[in-house]
Amino acid sequence: MSHRVLRVAPRGPVLRIVQVTDTHLEQHAGGTLLGMDTDASLAHVLRLVHTATDSPDLLLATGDIANHASDEAYARARDAFDAVGVPWAWIPGNHDEREPMQRVLGGGEPMVRAIRTPHWQVLLLDSSVPGQVGGHLGTGELEVLDTLLTEAPELHALVCLHHQPVPVGCAWLDEQRVTDAEDFFAVLRRHPQVRMVLWGHVHQAFTASRDGIALHATPSTCIQFAPGSAGFGVDEQPPGLRWIELGPDGDVSTRVARVEGVAFRFDRNSAGYL
Repeated sequence: MSHRVLRVAPRGPVLRIVQVTDTHLEQHAGGTLLGMDTDASLAHVLRLVHTATDSPDLLLATGDIANHASDEAYARARDAFDAVGVPWAWIPGNHDEREPMQRVLGGGEPMVRAIRTPHWQVLLLDSSVPGQVGGHLGTGELEVLDTLLTEAPELHALVCLHHQPVPVGCAWLDEQRVTDAEDFFAVLRRHPQVRMVLWGHVHQAFTASRDGIALHATPSTCIQFAPGSAGFGVDEQPPGLRWIELGPDGDVSTRVARVEGVAFRFDRNSAGYL
């Protein structure tokens, strides 16, 4: 079975990527999540990209793009990502639905599975399970991963999914991590070219490593979850994104950037959301 591959030519020797995640756009512009206008917060976050000294070569949107999987939300996300002016790709999260994503974001085409450059490939996995909050890859996604890594052993690899494959230290969130994560890491161990794994879902920054692979979670473009919390908790940190620089020799450099100087309104005492 063939998988959709996107080829990107970086402007220089380093591949520059910006990751945005968990935008949670509602059906109508100005909709809110825990009182925060998610369209406005996304616009503030993307302004960090528009005003950056060095433009990215690629934008990744790693799931929960819409809060309730509406066509209208996906259309506004599509327009916002198009305005960045670089190639971009998406993966589903637990709040998304694949059919409207493919129709609106993908123009009717299946989701991109690999983005290939002269030195790197970025692989996109679907860890969402219809009707479930938590993540699972399953045999099909693991076979996609193994096949694409086998096809291009000469390329360093960055692997993206929505759910966390390792605990992040929040008891309530870690109940939602990828249930077959050990099978996932078993595939990665067979392919020493994998340098980094990247995800969203947890609405906070997180950094770790396993088997020599860098592991990173990225803040949401809207509400942030409190790190280290046993139950649902909202953090005071502002919305953000992640910059990633991938060198031709396999080096990885990454940092989180957050919106500054904006007072975001949100419910600091919420016990959760749907």
